[in-house]
Amino acid sequence: RDTAFRRLMVWVVRARYVVLAGAAVILAGQLAVFIRGEVPWRFFNAPERGTVTGNFAMAEGATRDDTMAMMYEVQRAADALGQDYEQRYGLNPIDFVISEVGGNAGRGLAGVEARDRELLGAVSIELIDADLRPYSSFAFVADLQDRVQQHPKTEILSFQSWRSGPGGDALDVQFYGANVQTLKAASEALQSALLRYPEVSAVQDNLAYDKEEIVLDLTAQGQALGFTIDDLGQALRARLNGIEAATYPDGPRSAEIRVELPENELTADFLERALMRAPSGAYVPLSDIVSVTQRTGFSTIQRENGIRLINVTGDISEDDPLRAEEIGTALERVILPEIASTHQVEWKLAGLSEQEDAFLGDATNGLILCLTGIYLVLAWVFSSWTRPLVVMAVIPFGLVGAIWGHAQWDVPLSMFTVVGLLGMTGIIINDSIVLVTTIDEYAEERGLVPSIIDGTADRLRAVLLTTLTTVLGLAPLLYESSVQAQFLKPTVITLCYGLGFGMVLVLLVVPALMAIQSDVARPFRALRRVLRAPRPVAGVMAGTCAAVLGWLVFTIGLTTLTGGLPWPLADWMPRLAAMAPLQAALSLFVLGTAVIVLAVGLVAGLVSARRDRRARAAQP
Repeated sequence: RDTAFRRLMVWVVRARYVVLAGAAVILAGQLAVFIRGEVPWRFFNAPERGTVTGNFAMAEGATRDDTMAMMYEVQRAADALGQDYEQRYGLNPIDFVISEVGGNAGRGLAGVEARDRELLGAVSIELIDADLRPYSSFAFVADLQDRVQQHPKTEILSFQSWRSGPGGDALDVQFYGANVQTLKAASEALQSALLRYPEVSAVQDNLAYDKEEIVLDLTAQGQALGFTIDDLGQALRARLNGIEAATYPDGPRSAEIRVELPENELTADFLERALMRAPSGAYVPLSDIVSVTQRTGFSTIQRENGIRLINVTGDISEDDPLRAEEIGTALERVILPEIASTHQVEWKLAGLSEQEDAFLGDATNGLILCLTGIYLVLAWVFSSWTRPLVVMAVIPFGLVGAIWGHAQWDVPLSMFTVVGLLGMTGIIINDSIVLVTTIDEYAEERGLVPSIIDGTADRLRAVLLTTLTTVLGLAPLLYESSVQAQFLKPTVITLCYGLGFGMVLVLLVVPALMAIQSDVARPFRALRRVLRAPRPVAGVMAGTCAAVLGWLVFTIGLTTLTGGLPWPLADWMPRLAAMAPLQAALSLFVLGTAVIVLAVGLVAGLVSARRDRRARAAQP
């Protein structure tokens, strides 16, 4: 402290601009690492769980025996995979397997509520503790999907590993803006496109084919007889569902009289026997005026704000954050735009992506409010509007250690990193306050430069201990090997590395900033003295500043707004007009400012010389 560090502070004050520029370069370098994607961003890294569920649904027309066969096939694949892992890693990862027919396990398949229960099945697999296996449940699911041979009558097969954390799926896409058949086609196209990524599992949508529909279209004969599709629909609805003939009070309640066809007339040959009355009064067979087609449809259609939509959900393995980010980027920039263009649908990302946007928005608002409160408190404590800026200027430099630490530990940035950054902000500001307060106290009795050197040297121990108590207290968590604790590592890395680098930057950047603040304040003090001078001098200075400001607005300001030089300058100076607009405007501003200053200086010099001659002439 008394020798090496004090000498270092002398060089820091002398090379204050170099120190600040070097810190800015280091910060820019770490931000570039993040922007290039070398340190990926994952909103939430879920703790490892050991439960895997496989749900499946058979197509219409399948039997219970088909469902049982599919269940046995999933069991066979799971047993074979467990034996393979035992040979490869020395331990079978499967604790137990529970199979069932007649329903789904865990989070069931979407859109199968109306499906026959005999066509639904599930397999629940419990894996051994995560600390006993060198692979994740995501890797197990990926291998299991490859081993299962689907039954020919299997419609949906979905494997999913359970995860903790915020609700929502890692993959959640909503398609909307078209009819149901088109939305379903877009969903199937997306599911097919995701098949080439083994890291993606449990891909399904919430619109399943589970209802047979009969579609009636008017023929040319029906249109010629005066039938319309609306009238035909109302008539068929009344015949099939009945009509309400009357309603009458029945004590405290009301009763209704309905007219319905006998059940023996609602048989399979209804379309052949039904007679429809034409507008002319004649009765014609229904089969003569309509064409009948049959297709598989949907019993439930989801709407949001009156708009039909379909959700495609799935899970993305977090074993390789870079790969997960690559899949997300390909999905958002290539796959979804191509599907939207082909099928003419709209899309948006929901699930964890939607929650990520909400979290980042809330965190941004919280950070703004936090920094505003800190600034106001510091402004009140220091009785200055500029001194808090010096104290808070070190906050962004905490990102240097946070990003570098994540890169060293190969851990992606996450929501816990943001939480750690908010906590780190308070500790760094605390160190900065301790330093600035001491320097200001010393500056009351001695010069600023000696105060910076002495104050920083005297508070070295306090700043060092404040940081080390936190960093060393959290350091054991950095080396925690438990898989369940890995999701907390981003917070620990942010605090340890951010505070470690932040301490060094506080001891270097804050003294440099205080010296730079003194340099910047010196011309403003001189300007205030000039403005307090006699009126002629103050008037000349005010006029000069107004002229320079007006010239700035006329050149650079108008060029920025219009995209070209103002018309008088462009016409008078064709060489400047051939240059880039902002470059030409900057050249004109510098030239004009020099002319204004020289003209004012020349006039002031002539006036001063004339005043001196008069003074000498007035002397006896």
